[in-house]
Parts: sequence; C-alpha cells; structure tokens
Amino acid sequence: MSGQYSESGRPVEILLVEDNPGDVRLTIEAFKDAKVRNNLTIAADGIEALAILKKAEPYANATKPDLILLDLNLPLKDGREVLAEIKADEALKRIPVVVLTTSHADEDILKSYQLNANCYITKPVDLDQFLKVVKSIESFWLEVVILPS
Repeated sequence: MSGQYSESGRPVEILLVEDNPGDVRLTIEAFKDAKVRNNLTIAADGIEALAILKKAEPYANATKPDLILLDLNLPLKDGREVLAEIKADEALKRIPVVVLTTSHADEDILKSYQLNANCYITKPVDLDQFLKVVKSIESFWLEVVILPS
C-alpha cells in the first residue's frame, strides 16, 4: 500500500521538535534511508517549534508540516505546552503530532492523549531499535495514512 506522497512525488514536510543532537542525527539518518521524499525541519525547543508553525519571524517563509514529531522534554517550552497550543489552534490542530520521547510515565502518556496527540512512542535507547522506530513512523504516517492537505 502506498500513500499519497509517494504517488504524487511531493516531498513530505516533517517538523522534528527535538533538543538532543544525537537523536536529531539518528532521525535524519533514518529518514535518509526512507523511500519517501521528505523535507525535515528541526526545532531545538518549544518556542522555536511554535514560531515555525505560526510563521513568526524569522520563519515567515516556513512550510506548514504534514507531520510533527514532538519530544516532551524540551527547553524553554516543554512538549506538553507545545502540543496543547498546536491542538488549540484552528490553523494547526489537524496536523498529526507523534509524541516521540524517552518518557514511559503513565501520566505523560495519558496527558499526551488528553491533549490530542495522534500517537505516543517511547524512544528506545538501542541504536538499531531507534532506527526501526523512526522507519516505522515513516512507513505508517507517510505511506499508509492519508494526511490532510
């Protein structure tokens, strides 16, 4: 089964909100192996992520993402606050948000779903498992699911 982006040829716009440089590098590498073309924008904290999403300066020309990968534990504004703002904003709330975090805490999982996260995935510590997780996100969200235009 192939999704709309692999057929249309339009690159998928992904916003990765992640402050850990190692996890950013791993995610970039995993998406490089993907067969679906994508443009990956990286925000290192919650304030930068919201500025990109709301096209605030200096991001006035930012492209609206098709998918957001969001860490919960971010500096300046944490991922829970970012998720709440995204889902409360009429212009942004339809963008699927995948929470991708190290937290296994039940309260974080419950809170993320209460804030309308589309799914919650815990990051494995092992490199091979982390690459599998990112590739499974790519496979499901970019090949199987039909995303809103």
